[in-house]
Amino acid sequence: MNLIIDAGNTLVKYAVFDKEDLVFRQQTSMEEVLLTAKKICDDHPRIEWCIVSSVNTLDEKILLLLSVFCEVIHLNATTPTPFKNSYASPHTLGVDRIALATAAFYHNPNGNTLVIDAGTCVTYDMVNDYGEYLGGAISMGLRMRYRALHEQTARLPLLEPGELFDFIGNTSETSIQSGVLNGLQHEIDGFINQYKSRFVDLTVILTGGDAQFLSKRLKNTIFADSNFLLKGLNYLLEYNKH
Repeated sequence: MNLIIDAGNTLVKYAVFDKEDLVFRQQTSMEEVLLTAKKICDDHPRIEWCIVSSVNTLDEKILLLLSVFCEVIHLNATTPTPFKNSYASPHTLGVDRIALATAAFYHNPNGNTLVIDAGTCVTYDMVNDYGEYLGGAISMGLRMRYRALHEQTARLPLLEPGELFDFIGNTSETSIQSGVLNGLQHEIDGFINQYKSRFVDLTVILTGGDAQFLSKRLKNTIFADSNFLLKGLNYLLEYNKH
């Protein structure tokens, strides 16, 4: 069994895989990593390997203590990948994007795949039908847009994602909802259309914390998979086992 630890910008996600089957998933704050990992290993004694992915700098002591429970791989820019990495600055490529590209490579090995991760940021990652990672784009996530409107202006309120009944907002609140929700929807649909104009038979995967909220608003056909990054980390762990 494999333990997957994905330390994101706001939460730490954990998963246990039995080969390719996801058998357990949980999320906590960063402060609870060691206690949670220990409990998961106690509850799943067949865990032998762990991969840790962190978009922030993770304390080396945590990695050292995790190695008490199982063999640990710390994902970074030098970790071998099954795809060809054609990113111009591979040392700057985020570990989350490496995991998503890996998941795309295995999900659609002979096809063109665009992965859209709608989390704190919205990332776009392209793997072509030659198994080559080309790069993509990074944009502001849904809640980041609400916060920017509130924090960078004098009087606009801080809102949460809500229902949009008309694209013409007739109050400050409905105007913000229209601008944020329509803006992100049109951005994602626009990106998909751009990629479709260059890559034939494009498969589009939408993942991340806001995937379900956004999926029903998009005009393009997409596949929503909230576990796509975790699956990519599991594939990477299998690929790098000694």
